[in-house]
Amino acid sequence: MSIFAKPYPMETDMLITNRKYIYLTVIISLTVGFLIHFPELVSLTDSREQQTLFPDMSTADVLFEAGYTFLALLALFALNTVLFGFNRPVVRMPWWKIGLSFILTWILSKISGEIFVFLHRHFDIPAIDAMVHHYLHPVRDFILSLIVTGSCYISYLIRQHQEILLQNGQLMAENVRNQYQALKNQLNPHMLFNSLNTLQSLVRENPEKAQNYIRELSRVLRYTLQENDMHIVTLREEMDFVEAYIFLMKMRYEDNLHFVLDVDSSWMDYCLPPLSVQTLVENAIKHNEISNRKPLTIGIRIVRQPDNGEISLQVDNNLQPRRTTAAGTGVGLANLSKRYALLLDKEIKITEAEGKFRVNIPLVKPQDIA
Repeated sequence: MSIFAKPYPMETDMLITNRKYIYLTVIISLTVGFLIHFPELVSLTDSREQQTLFPDMSTADVLFEAGYTFLALLALFALNTVLFGFNRPVVRMPWWKIGLSFILTWILSKISGEIFVFLHRHFDIPAIDAMVHHYLHPVRDFILSLIVTGSCYISYLIRQHQEILLQNGQLMAENVRNQYQALKNQLNPHMLFNSLNTLQSLVRENPEKAQNYIRELSRVLRYTLQENDMHIVTLREEMDFVEAYIFLMKMRYEDNLHFVLDVDSSWMDYCLPPLSVQTLVENAIKHNEISNRKPLTIGIRIVRQPDNGEISLQVDNNLQPRRTTAAGTGVGLANLSKRYALLLDKEIKITEAEGKFRVNIPLVKPQDIA
């Protein structure tokens, strides 16, 4: 199970975006095709205005004009897209290219109007013959050119912005992966370093215990290696590993170290970053005195947070700080906090009260992990 979602196929993204671009040009062309002839459409409902401004105009004339404008706009959009690449955000779009697109669209719009007049005169295609309509054609050509070029450029800017956001998102995801891997690369050598120190002393003091320790240590190292490429594990997997790690610690500290486990099996399918519990156990052992005079008790239990109702795993221990803290590599609670922030966007909770040091780490339902 990986917290990092697989990237969406780029080919599918391009197909969906191009389809949206086509839909947009069709909608704009259809809307403008009728709006540009709105005065004529309105005059159809007023017989007096129809006789004065647009004499002998029929509904078919207006519909053919609007339909031809719609098709001409589609052709102009397609030509601008092919020639200037407005639907490709990687293409640079300087101002001279925008100006060239506008001029070319204006010229082609005038030519398309002349073609329609030619078709009307020679093939009796319905059209509006009113003088005022012909006087308005240059203005409409200008407006159509402005709409086509402006819409294409706005669409280009939107796609370019979306491309930048996508690239930034990919860079951020890659940065998160790199940060997380760096944290894990710190953590594994840290645990191995401490384990080898323990093994060194056991080999010298009790070879028989050292053999058992090596066997359990191999289980621990196998888990860390197997989970090296995993960002999230189940609580069941983590607790199986923690039990092996607890065995190693008890081999070292014997009766001076006690564990109280209260983890119900009903929560075992919840998830957390690997080595989280082990980090907390190791932190408690590292920073507290463990001796016959002051044995250390570490509790591991499931609790429900009173403030938000979230399920978390709590690791606590009685506070008995060492006078001199053992040297470490600088990882521990800070490392765990960063991993939770990077992977799950959650925070661990650290409290110190009534002679107890407690750390609560959130548990996440499998279905809540993307």
